Amino acid sequence: MLKIGNQFKQLRKRKHRPHKPFALMDSSLEKIKSYCEVNDIEAQLLSSPQAPIVLLKRKSKTPLDDLSPNIAPNNPYLGVMLPSSPLHHLLLHKIDFPLVATSGNIASEPICIDEKEALKRLENIADLFLVHNRPILRPVDDSVVRVIAGREMIIRRARGYAPFPITINTQQKDNNYPNILAVGGHLKNTVAILKNNQVFISQHIGDLSTAEALKSFNQVMESLKGLYDFEPEIIVCDAHPDYVSSQYAKSQNLPVITVQHHYAHLLSCLANTPLLNTNCNLDAPVLGITWDGTGYGNDNTIWGGEFLLVDNNQYERIAHFRTFKLPGGDQAVKDPRRIAISILFEVLGDNNSLKLPFLETVSSKELNLIKQMLARNLNTPLTSSVGRLFDAVAAMIGICENISFEGQGAMALEYAINDLKTDEIYPYQITGLTYPFVIDWQLIIESIIEDILQKTSHQEIAAKFHNTLVEIIIDIAQKSQQKNIILTGGCFQNKYLSERTIFRLKQEKLTPFWHHNIPPNDGGIALGQIIAGILEKK
Repeated sequence: MLKIGNQFKQLRKRKHRPHKPFALMDSSLEKIKSYCEVNDIEAQLLSSPQAPIVLLKRKSKTPLDDLSPNIAPNNPYLGVMLPSSPLHHLLLHKIDFPLVATSGNIASEPICIDEKEALKRLENIADLFLVHNRPILRPVDDSVVRVIAGREMIIRRARGYAPFPITINTQQKDNNYPNILAVGGHLKNTVAILKNNQVFISQHIGDLSTAEALKSFNQVMESLKGLYDFEPEIIVCDAHPDYVSSQYAKSQNLPVITVQHHYAHLLSCLANTPLLNTNCNLDAPVLGITWDGTGYGNDNTIWGGEFLLVDNNQYERIAHFRTFKLPGGDQAVKDPRRIAISILFEVLGDNNSLKLPFLETVSSKELNLIKQMLARNLNTPLTSSVGRLFDAVAAMIGICENISFEGQGAMALEYAINDLKTDEIYPYQITGLTYPFVIDWQLIIESIIEDILQKTSHQEIAAKFHNTLVEIIIDIAQKSQQKNIILTGGCFQNKYLSERTIFRLKQEKLTPFWHHNIPPNDGGIALGQIIAGILEKK
């Protein structure tokens, strides 16, 4: 283990990973329990043949206290796993402390599996290389699991879980569907194939933003084809025309089905529930709460705060959050202060008298530039994203100024709650008499501004914000008059948000369904695309 803070800083610098948590590997469950809280389900997961990384609440006053901020900055959880290979067991048998276990790659790039490639690509990361005479055929990340509402939720489906199949339509084995290839999304990409009524989902590939990632994307697809003697008859892709995966689909001279991003999220969760009958149909309508950071909407805006009613294999957008601008587009995603300024601009106009502390971190030149962009609608795409709303609030209260990995702002806001127990919420408004209702966040933001000025703790603001989102879900669910409620999208990796929502839905005599062995994030999109392809071709 890296025992000196400077060594962590050096590793983070070499891997281009300034904030994202590292995982730990330890030799036994007993040792892990010395510095983390481990319940029975978490213990079973750690000791399972899959041996995933399990997110565990860390204890205070342990030998790891001084190092934890370097392992997982500003994070009350540690990702921990037990050895999963003979080499791991041999290493940990010789030492009496946990190892920082990180993949052999640079941030956002695929894992190196070839010895010569690793020596070249990783020469500026590793000081020493331990090599073997057995070649590695396929790159596979460690799986990541979190226990939410008393059961496991896979956050990253890879080693130990992929590519074990999911069976579709088991009671009609004679009704074979066409061979379908689903190419997933852009972030946390996975691909999937449907053959003989079974869906085989690839291991986690990652973000398709580099040449190396695209190479891995193609290799994984060819590997699945060879492994299962598969030739696609139909390709399903995301509706976003600029996604690399969508462009690949349209270049293959095969029939292409495009699927709206959030509908695919919803279907990926549905596939893991009893709500789909043996004909792959719904016996009753369901309401899907689909919250994430980014997804291409049918109106050419960026969706992400969606309430989709699904009936007769079609969906209707019955509610969404009020849209706001992202000044600079992707630049705003990396710098959530821009989103916070955008929302303040909508609420208060060009009010220079407001003195929120986070504004002191923005130069007057940059602030004026952002305001000009907003006033003139220059490179300011509209979004309804709850993920981006999390980013804005995190920036506004000063706990996340810049983003170096996806979900960082939302994680900071979740972890800010710590162990606070409160039922307080902020006021909000739902407008419209018919579908789609619009959830107006203005009263929420005005109340948060007031709390900031009154020096209310980050802990209380974060808890009230989360509680408000939960009550909005209850409100829309009751307006829709639907009993079965699906929770999907990356926002529901948030333990506090998910568990409180599940609790409140049950309290209101509604039936929640949430992800289990398929990730709620974009790692589950490919399965949803497969289901959409089946429904399209029935």
